Amino acid sequence: MKLAAILLSSAVALSALVAPVSAKDWKTATITLEGAYAPWNMTNADGTLGGFEPELAKVLCERAKIECTLVASDWDGMIPALNAGKFDVIMDALSITEERKQIIDFTVPYAATPAAFATAKDSPLANAAGTGAIIKMTPGQTGVKEIDALKEAFKGKTIGIQAATVYAKFVYDNFGEIAQIREYKTGADRDLDLQNGRIDLGFDDAVYFNSAFETAGGALAFTGPEIIGPIWGEGEGLGIRKADTDLRDKFSEAIKSALADGTVKNLSMKWFKVDVSPQQ
Repeated sequence: MKLAAILLSSAVALSALVAPVSAKDWKTATITLEGAYAPWNMTNADGTLGGFEPELAKVLCERAKIECTLVASDWDGMIPALNAGKFDVIMDALSITEERKQIIDFTVPYAATPAAFATAKDSPLANAAGTGAIIKMTPGQTGVKEIDALKEAFKGKTIGIQAATVYAKFVYDNFGEIAQIREYKTGADRDLDLQNGRIDLGFDDAVYFNSAFETAGGALAFTGPEIIGPIWGEGEGLGIRKADTDLRDKFSEAIKSALADGTVKNLSMKWFKVDVSPQQ
C-alpha cells in the first residue's frame, strides 16, 4: 500500500551507516506493523495485533521455521528504523517500488490491490466520472482521460492522504496543482475528517476503504474509478534490509508456498472479501 521523498534521503543516510552483516541462521525475527490499518493490520482490545497480515505472518514464520515477534510502530518511520536495526521485517501493506528498492530489499509480493477516491455518500462529489470502472496506469503516465475528468471535478477541493505513501505521491503528482492536499499520520484520522466534512475526499487502498466504510456506518463511498497496475509497484511485500538476503529468501519461499496452496486467497477472502493474491 505506501513513499515520501522526505523518507528517501534519511533512509539512504541511515542505510549507509548500517554495516553489512554475515549470514545468520534466523531462528528468530521481529516483524513490525502499524497496527492501525484495518483490515491489513489492527490493534485488538487486548493489545495484540490482528488482521490479514498478522495471520499471514504466523503462517509465513511457521513455514520459514522462524520464531517471530510482532511489534507495532509508526508508519512514517518504519524504513529508517528497519535500516537502523530496530526490527528485521516491515509488513504493513508496503508497496514494492523502484524508489524503495534503492534503500531496502523486498520479498516477492503477497498481495496486489487497487486504490481509489472516497467521499461522503451524500457529497456532490459522489459518483464522479468513472465510478465503478477500473483503469490501469503505469508510473508517470499522463493524459489519462478518467484522471483528467477527476481533476476538473475535484478542482479547489481538499484531498486527505496518509503521509509517506505511494498514494500520497500519486495525489501530489496528479492533483497537487488543482486541489488542497492534507496529510495525516494515519488513515483513520483522515477518515474521521472525511466523515465529519472537514475534507472533501480521501485517497487510499481500496480494500482498506471497504473496511473504513463499514466503520463509518455507510456514510462514505467510492467515487471515480479504481486504479490498478504498475503505478503501485509490483504489489505489497515484506521490507527487509539489503544485507539480509538470506532472510528475504526464506520469506519469499514461504510466500510462494502460501500463494500456491491458496492460503493467501483464503485469508484475503476472510479479511477483505476479495482475493488480493498477486497475478502469477
